[in-house]
Amino acid sequence: MYLNKLFRARNIFNCLKFPVRHFASQSDNNKISIYFRRAKLIDSIRLALRSSETSSSFTSLLNDPSLDSFVVSNALVSAPSITSVTSFVESLKSIPQFSHTQHTLYVLAKVLAKFKQTAKLKALINGINSGKFPKVAPISYMDLLRWYSTAGDFDSFLATWDEMRYSRKQPSLEAYNIVMRIYAQRGMNCEAVEILHMMIGEGVVPNSRTYTVMIEQLISNGKLELAMNIFSLLPEMHVNRTLLQYSLLIGAFTSANQFDTVKSLLSNMQMDGMVPSVSIRESLHQMQEAGFFMETANFVQEMLPDDRIKNISLLEDDDDDDNEVMLKPWLDPAALANALRYWGPEEVSKLEDAKVIWTSRLVCKMIRNLHPIETAWKFFCWVSQQPGFSHNSCTISKMVTILARHGHTDLVSELLSKVKSEGIKLPFGQVRTIINYYSVSRNGEAALKVFHDVNKLCGPVPKNYLSLLYSTLLLTLAKSKMTSDALDVLDDMILSGIIPKIETFSGLMHCFAHQGDIRAVQRIFSMAKQSGVEPDAYMLKLLISFYCKSNRAILAFRVFEEMRNDDNLMMPDFATKQLLVKSLWKESKFREAAFVEDKTQGMNNDPSLVSRSSLFKTKFLHLKTVYDIYSSAFMRTNSEDAE
Repeated sequence: MYLNKLFRARNIFNCLKFPVRHFASQSDNNKISIYFRRAKLIDSIRLALRSSETSSSFTSLLNDPSLDSFVVSNALVSAPSITSVTSFVESLKSIPQFSHTQHTLYVLAKVLAKFKQTAKLKALINGINSGKFPKVAPISYMDLLRWYSTAGDFDSFLATWDEMRYSRKQPSLEAYNIVMRIYAQRGMNCEAVEILHMMIGEGVVPNSRTYTVMIEQLISNGKLELAMNIFSLLPEMHVNRTLLQYSLLIGAFTSANQFDTVKSLLSNMQMDGMVPSVSIRESLHQMQEAGFFMETANFVQEMLPDDRIKNISLLEDDDDDDNEVMLKPWLDPAALANALRYWGPEEVSKLEDAKVIWTSRLVCKMIRNLHPIETAWKFFCWVSQQPGFSHNSCTISKMVTILARHGHTDLVSELLSKVKSEGIKLPFGQVRTIINYYSVSRNGEAALKVFHDVNKLCGPVPKNYLSLLYSTLLLTLAKSKMTSDALDVLDDMILSGIIPKIETFSGLMHCFAHQGDIRAVQRIFSMAKQSGVEPDAYMLKLLISFYCKSNRAILAFRVFEEMRNDDNLMMPDFATKQLLVKSLWKESKFREAAFVEDKTQGMNNDPSLVSRSSLFKTKFLHLKTVYDIYSSAFMRTNSEDAE
C-alpha cells in the first residue's frame, strides 16, 4: 500500500547527492544490541517493581552486567509506588559496581516529587547541594521550580522563585511558564495574569506552552469561548497548536454538550496533522453516543490497541491468574534512534532480529529523532519493506517536513510527486510547515511549487486556511529576496478575495525594509491602505525607522504627522521617536525635530513598546489581543467578586 511498491522497486535515497559519509559499524559491542539488552532488563525490573516480593526480585536483576544509569533511570520513572521506589533505591546500595550519576539522582528527585514526598525530596536536594555526590553539579533554580511545583510544595516553590528573581540570573521562558501554571492551578488568577504581564514587559516571548496554560486556566474557570478565541488566534501568530490544547478543548466542549464545536476541533486537528491521544477517547465515545459516528470513526480506529504488540507478564501465583502483572513492552524511540546513528549492515541485522512491531506512531517518533538526515531517510526506506508496515500520510508528511527543514529540495520534490501519483492526502499543517521551512533555506522557488500543488497534496483548502498559507508563502518569498514574485502573489491573494491581515503587510514591510528595498516597502504600504487595512502604530513605526535609516528623515516626519492626525492619536515608541529626532537633526530639519520633541513631551521609555519590535521578529503581533482576552476574563471575575 502507498509507497511500498516504490521502495521495493528502487531506493530513492541513491538519487540524492548527499555528502559522502561512510558509517562503519561500531565496535563497542554494537549499540543496537546494547539497547535491546537494556530494554529487556528494564522490563524485568518494571515487573519486579510490581511484585509482592520486590526485594528478593531485585537480587539477580541488579547484578546483571547491563545495569547502568540509563537502566536505573528508566526503571525509576516506571515505579508504581513510593514503596517500590524506596525498595529499589535501597537494593542498589548493595551493588558495588553501581554508583549514582547526576542523571539518576535528578530522575529520583523527579519521582519523589511525583509521589509528593517533600521531606525525602528536600533531603536529596540538600545532599546534592552539600557535595555528598562529588560528580553531581549543584541544582539549578529551574530544576527546583519543576520539582517543588510537581510536589505541591508551594512555600518552597515561592521561595525559590523569589531567590531566582533577586539573583542576577534572568528567569527563562520556561520558568515563567511554570510559575504562571502554578498560580493558575491554585486559582490565583490575578497573579497568573501578572506573570504574563511581567514576561511581556521584560521582552520574553511566550511559546505554545504559555498559551496552553492560558487555555487550561480559562477552561477551568468556565471561560470556554475565551479559551477557544485564544486557540483560534495561534495559527495567525505562527504558533504551533499542540495535542494537549486540542485535548483540553475537546474534553471541555464535550462536557458542555457543544458537539458542533467538538466536530470543528476534530476537523482542525486533522488539518494540523495531529494524531489523537488516549485522553480524548472518552470524548469520542460521547460524540458517538450523540450521533456523530462518521465524524469520529477514523479517530476511534486510530486509537485502538495494536493486537500485534504482546504484553510482558509476571505471574505471582500459579493458582490465581488474577495476580498476573501485565505491561506493554518498554521502548524508547529517542534512545533507539540514538543507537541507530551509525546505519550499517550489522545495525540493520540486529534491528531486524529484534522483531520490533512498527506502527505509524513509532515510525514518526523514530524519524523525528534520527540523526543525521541520511540515517532518517535510510530508515524511512528500510521500514517500508518490513512485514506488517505500510507508510501512511502521517509518516510520509513527517519525513517530507524533515527533509525540507534540512534543505533537501530535490528529494522533497520527488517524494511529493510520488504522493500525488499515489493519491495520498497530506495534512494541511504539514504542507504549510514545508513552505515555512523553505524560508530558512531561502528557497522561494520550491515554496511556490509546493503552494501551486496544495490542492493535489491536501485536497480542497478552506478559505481561512488558505489565508494562512498565503501569508506563510509571502514571508518565504520575501526572505528569499523574490520581491517580484511576492508582490505578484500578494496581488493574486487580494484578487481572489482574501484580504491579508495587517500582520502580513507588516511582515512583508519588515523583510523588504531589512533588504533596503524602498519601492517594495512603499508599494506594500499603499496596497494595505487600498485594501482597507488601517495602519497601526507598529506599521507606522516600521516606516519611520526605515525612512530614517535610508536618510529620508522628511518622509519619516510625514509618517509621524499622519500618526498625529489619526483619530486614535497614535504615537511611536520612545526609541523610534529618538531615532526620528536624531535623523531630522542630521538632515538639518531643525524645525521638524523641535515639533516632534514638543508633541512627544512626557513620553516615557515604556518597555512594553520597546519589546514589541523583538516580539514581531518571532511573529507575535497578536500578543496584545491575546493578553486582553486573557486578562479581561479575570478582571471581570474580580470585579464581580468585589460586588
